[in-house]
Amino acid sequence: MKHTGSGKKISKSKSSSTKQVRLAPLRLSTPGLQFVVCVKSGGNVDLEPLKVYKIRRDPTAQANRLLRVVDASGEDYLYPAEYFRPILAPRRLFEAVEK
Repeated sequence: MKHTGSGKKISKSKSSSTKQVRLAPLRLSTPGLQFVVCVKSGGNVDLEPLKVYKIRRDPTAQANRLLRVVDASGEDYLYPAEYFRPILAPRRLFEAVEK
């Protein structure tokens, strides 16, 4: 049997393929945010978990931890912000959804 030394594996690579890029967390207050996904309906029959909703900017609502969410009828209603998570996607995707 051949002796392999200390048995330690030494990598000479200076970069790792498992390196992850960390982005700043997307928040519901992020400027330019237009769409969110419902993660909790809170018993509201008008909300569907995992459905994507358009939001309208409303600083007063945001200050009270609410989001102005546009439903399928085109009307907007206030819901607790904790029911939603922001969506990060290319603007072209959202433009296609709106058409």
